Amino acid sequence: GGVSLKLELATTTRAREKGLGGRRSLASDYGMLFVFAKEDRYGFWMKDMLVSIDIFWLDDQGHVVAITTDVATSSYPNVFYPSQPVKYVLETAAGFTRAHQISIGTPLLLQSFPIVSE
Repeated sequence: GGVSLKLELATTTRAREKGLGGRRSLASDYGMLFVFAKEDRYGFWMKDMLVSIDIFWLDDQGHVVAITTDVATSSYPNVFYPSQPVKYVLETAAGFTRAHQISIGTPLLLQSFPIVSE
């Protein structure tokens, strides 16, 4: 009862800053997983974004603790923050939350979670 995603990892400062900026489209089974060295309230914005997205804020165990849906490209320069500290952030195409009925507490299951030290 889950959904599979092809994940691209953003594990460096440079990769996290660029994110999905400049992409003209996102496949429905694609996501970018931002990995941080420690939990914090990381802000995300739509700079250089060409498509709307859903943002999933995940704790250190990979459980969804907050969701921001249908974030429009026109929302820049607004910055979106989770309601509590997170270690991972997953971005998908807008509508993913509705299509797959993702909610608070939903786990992201990976073979192993990437670790970064920066």
